[in-house]
Amino acid sequence: MTNKRMSISTRSTTLGLLLMTACAPGGDSSVRVEVTFSESVATEALDGRLILVLSQRTDGEPLQHVSDGPAAQPVFGIDVDGWAPGESAVFSDTVFGFPVSRLGELRPGVYRAQALLNRYETFNRSDGHTVKLPPDRGEGQQWARKPGNLFSAVTEFSVGADGTARLELVLDQVIPELPDPETLETDWVKFVRIRSELLSDFWGTDMYLGAWVMLPDGFDEHPEARYPLAIFHGHFPASFSAMRVEPPDTTAECVYSARFSLDCYNRIQQEYQHELFRQWTSSDFPRHLVVEIQHATPFYDDSYAVNSANNGPYGDAIMRELIPAIEEEFRGIGEGWARFTYGGSTGGWEAMAVQVLYPDDFNGAYVACPDPIDFRAYTVVDLYAHENAYTLDAPFKVTKRPGRRDYLGHVDRTLEESNLLELVLGTKTRSGQQWDVWESVYSPVGDDGYPKRIWDKVTGQIDTEVAEYWRENYDLTYIMRRDWATLGPKLEGKLHIYVGEMDNYYLNNAVYLAEEFLESTTDPYYGGEVTYGARDEHCWNGDPTQPNAISRLRYIQMFAPRMVERMMANHPAGADLTSWRY
Repeated sequence: MTNKRMSISTRSTTLGLLLMTACAPGGDSSVRVEVTFSESVATEALDGRLILVLSQRTDGEPLQHVSDGPAAQPVFGIDVDGWAPGESAVFSDTVFGFPVSRLGELRPGVYRAQALLNRYETFNRSDGHTVKLPPDRGEGQQWARKPGNLFSAVTEFSVGADGTARLELVLDQVIPELPDPETLETDWVKFVRIRSELLSDFWGTDMYLGAWVMLPDGFDEHPEARYPLAIFHGHFPASFSAMRVEPPDTTAECVYSARFSLDCYNRIQQEYQHELFRQWTSSDFPRHLVVEIQHATPFYDDSYAVNSANNGPYGDAIMRELIPAIEEEFRGIGEGWARFTYGGSTGGWEAMAVQVLYPDDFNGAYVACPDPIDFRAYTVVDLYAHENAYTLDAPFKVTKRPGRRDYLGHVDRTLEESNLLELVLGTKTRSGQQWDVWESVYSPVGDDGYPKRIWDKVTGQIDTEVAEYWRENYDLTYIMRRDWATLGPKLEGKLHIYVGEMDNYYLNNAVYLAEEFLESTTDPYYGGEVTYGARDEHCWNGDPTQPNAISRLRYIQMFAPRMVERMMANHPAGADLTSWRY
């Protein structure tokens, strides 16, 4: 087929350098990469974000080297619309990249190149907007693992001493479909999938919610029993990995954990997964249902479990459709006094949010290292007082706000760098990364149908109107302060918050502010707990006896006894306290 160069719209802004989110044909470039895709992988015209990675690392594939940390390798991105087989999408010097902003700035040397198309579909939402987004395909919104995405083989090329290079890549491979989750079921773990009417109506197409349900020991032997339920919130669970029936595989090849500086961490995980099985099946462990929810959106690996202008009514879909279906199928008690929620990081925010926004539906939230629960400390940004998210407010001196630190305070990336990488991976809040995701959940809908920016992605200038919308709808501390007269009696004794004082993402800052409010409460006093781990990083969950690497593997053992204690202390009259306590 004859190649023809496609027309791709461009967008540019200047912040000391030219930032482009798409490329124009024929632009002058010292380095030029043309990408096509083969009819063998797709015959129809495609929409999406075309991602090009140029790596000088020799380990793994370049697509695995996209990062905002010190090991980041150059990545570039362009939007494609109606891209047909044989048409060339051109990466020239007008295309914005990270951490190298332009192809012409690549240093001479040998690179390994790889390209991938994160495919978009068109959604005609009930709010009247038509948007193009990457649907989840069972992988949890991971563009490098998304079934149906096209990618190229790894190709080596050189940038000469004069800074020039030419390269052609062909997307001739496709990421295969994933196995049906039901094939991963065991005697102890079952998978549930429902079509959500609420979400399907909003998105204009069939939308589904899934969940892994861990059954208590003796479930089949006690058909009369009805069980309390605990929701473990967190990122997309492709499987239920907390429990392992088989003993640890001592012959498994050791995998080093750079995060925890531990060798053979995979074996350690298996050890504690098996420990949970032994405890779960013991005679004295609390009998209850444990649920992990699959609620990936077209923006991210989960919805944050709340209703949202951009995502739709995920909170109501989970609470009014999915949870009742689970409790009906697996004999849950189905009342708020017998439901609990817990989680860490994203899951920590979700656990607190559903307890605050659905106060009668849960009897306690165990909140570990939560995403910002007070937007006066949106990590290191005060959305209501600061003018710029990327730099300290100062007339002459430019000081970059930090994005990540270790327990000694050493910073390895700035907040701006993380956001610029997201701009490469997707325009219009479509990167699938953390800062974009918060916008997709918290922001109002823009005129174009996509989330309004909380700040300009290039300059960092904060939009005060959007910040006010965030405050009124999703700032959990503000909402509690505003509504304590009615919320307080429903939250008394239910909030338990844990965070390390050296959280890598400064999440402890928001907890300090939340604690200040909670400790000031009267009529009633909140009656929960806020606990800090000295020098502990992300994601400390309240266990002072174990390091993070271990405590994160023991959520169920930590919180199940506390749930039982709570139920025995504050159950309503006539509550079932016996059928599940065998």
